[in-house]
Amino acid sequence: MQASRRQARSRMSNALQYLRVQKLGSYFSGEDLSYNNSSNGGNSFSIQISQDQYCTLESSPMSINCTLYNSPSIVNFSPDDSPMSKPHISPDTNYGSPTSGSCITEDVNDFRHKLKELETVMLGPDLDILETYNNTLSSNTIASPDIDSWRQMMEAIHIGDLKKVLIACAKTISNNDLLMAQWLISELRQLVSVSGEPIQRLGAYMLEGLVARMASSGSTIYKSLRCKEPASFELLSYMHILYEVCPYFKFGYMSANGAIAEAMKDENRVHIIDFQIRQGSQWITLIQAFAARPGGPPHIRITGIDDSTSAYARGGGLCIVGQKLSKLAQTFKVPFEFHSAAMSGCEIQLENLGIRPGEALAVNFAFMLNHMPDESVSTENHRDGLLRLVKSLNPKVVTLVEQESNTNTAAFFPRFLEALDYYTAMFESIDATLPRDRKERISIEQHCLARDVVNIIACEGMERGERHELLGKWKSRFKMAGFSPYPLSSLVNATIRMLLQNYCNKYRLEERDGALYLGWLNRDLIASCAWK
Repeated sequence: MQASRRQARSRMSNALQYLRVQKLGSYFSGEDLSYNNSSNGGNSFSIQISQDQYCTLESSPMSINCTLYNSPSIVNFSPDDSPMSKPHISPDTNYGSPTSGSCITEDVNDFRHKLKELETVMLGPDLDILETYNNTLSSNTIASPDIDSWRQMMEAIHIGDLKKVLIACAKTISNNDLLMAQWLISELRQLVSVSGEPIQRLGAYMLEGLVARMASSGSTIYKSLRCKEPASFELLSYMHILYEVCPYFKFGYMSANGAIAEAMKDENRVHIIDFQIRQGSQWITLIQAFAARPGGPPHIRITGIDDSTSAYARGGGLCIVGQKLSKLAQTFKVPFEFHSAAMSGCEIQLENLGIRPGEALAVNFAFMLNHMPDESVSTENHRDGLLRLVKSLNPKVVTLVEQESNTNTAAFFPRFLEALDYYTAMFESIDATLPRDRKERISIEQHCLARDVVNIIACEGMERGERHELLGKWKSRFKMAGFSPYPLSSLVNATIRMLLQNYCNKYRLEERDGALYLGWLNRDLIASCAWK
């Protein structure tokens, strides 16, 4: 009981010190803000920010350092709340949103009076501080929206509502309120855990993204995480476990393969262009299906395109994929060729695709187009340009599988909310299959999901590679490129429903507007459709 009382007092003491500094922060801003009060035993509240330091996903709890301005000026506040030196104010540093000043009241004396009331209520002898504070505010007609916001925030911290505190922290960073963000980050570090509940595990990685964004080191920390990847065989093992324990990849591959098999059922020569072939796992079941086709299998040629990211996980180049698929095709007596193009989608030209006359063409975009920059990033608009290039090839079918999320053009704060909602469902679905004490689960989440979370939150511009769009936006892009919908057969739907019987009953499959959606509870996670 006494420990809880001391903890509540400590948190409110820090919060109230922040309020004092924040009030004066409406008049002063600078590189180093600190509040010192020698009369109370040396308690202090400060923030120092430096761009060249940041946390990593393996880091232990630490304070945040980010550079606000390139000025040596420092503001210190004496115990009587008077500024001791005036800082240099620079307009150059922000995070894409207006710099926010903080003003609880218009009058400093009124502010101190309200602060005294808040101290009395929140630091009083009764531990049921939140109920008491609610009663005080409800009877106090002069309570301001700022004080009410503080009440809600302290209540969320008091009850351990991690999601609310994460949202509050992201909002303060969006408003460039770095003092408040510093305090909230220190509170969040007490709430997150890579081995706890799904929201605690996700919260740990989202917190790292917020820290990196504050430090303006989003791209640095993201690259650092990639440099610290495990050995290629370990990463491949983690990806394989994720593939097995969650149906997301299987759903995407099966739905795309079903559309291709349906479109090519009468063709003798088939050319498949896969714009992100990875390990080539998608084509194993399709080769087997073609082998069992009445009248014999067609001649299959696959052009596999991929960049260096997947090459690391494979432990080598695309020749590894070609050898594996060739061996499989030989086993099932399917005529087969493999052509590789080791490059990103942005670099692809017509001559790289090896188009031959007399072949029916299928193009596969599985979890790939979200990495292509569009008109919001580059005037070249590689995303729409690639679709126009593919349309010029006159393919018989084009398959699209993407995460059903809106993180492309959204500003930071709504993008944060979307990522929080999306990945909460993702982490909950993993939790339903893998025990929390299993080491592989932590590795899967860290190496297969956390990097994407950090990239979405911390990076901007060309450095933000994770740019998902909702299927409605993809449909608009495909239609503008000249495509028309290719309906998925009922057999595909039935086959995937059988697949889902092997997983938790919280997964759901829905068909609407000519597309298939795989979701967890009420959240759509993956969408699949086909075009011609």
